[in-house]
Amino acid sequence: MEKNRETEGLKSLGSSTKYSMDYAPEVLETFENKHPENDYWVRFNCPEFTSLCPITGQPDFAEIRISYVPNVRMVESKSLKLYLFSFRNHGDFHEDCVNIIMKDLIKLMNPKYIEVVGLFTPRGGISIYPYANYGMPNTKYAEMAEKRFAEYGG
Repeated sequence: MEKNRETEGLKSLGSSTKYSMDYAPEVLETFENKHPENDYWVRFNCPEFTSLCPITGQPDFAEIRISYVPNVRMVESKSLKLYLFSFRNHGDFHEDCVNIIMKDLIKLMNPKYIEVVGLFTPRGGISIYPYANYGMPNTKYAEMAEKRFAEYGG
């Protein structure tokens, strides 16, 4: 596959897939946002997310929803898939998984705004739906994060 400016530096896209057997933030890759002057949503839905309970080792299943307003860099979708898959043998509580995902994506691409929701299937008769968000400090996105956070909890 011939590389062009848009795919330069991307390793996962177009190559054979190698899955990590444990948490692997290093697989995440970015590319340049062609429209940084525009505000627009990028949404990902991963309905087959799995991780392990850190206490029992039992599998946990969830739908992970990621929504963000890109800044200069954007996350490449195949690398995101490989990253989310890397949680399969990783032991963390539901709330930790959602916050780790969000923080890794903030560190990776410094988005204007991001939110991550985990819709975990019931275990022991109870479902947990953790939500985390972030808006660039001292911008309208920080205000947006406060507003959306308040609305989500209701």
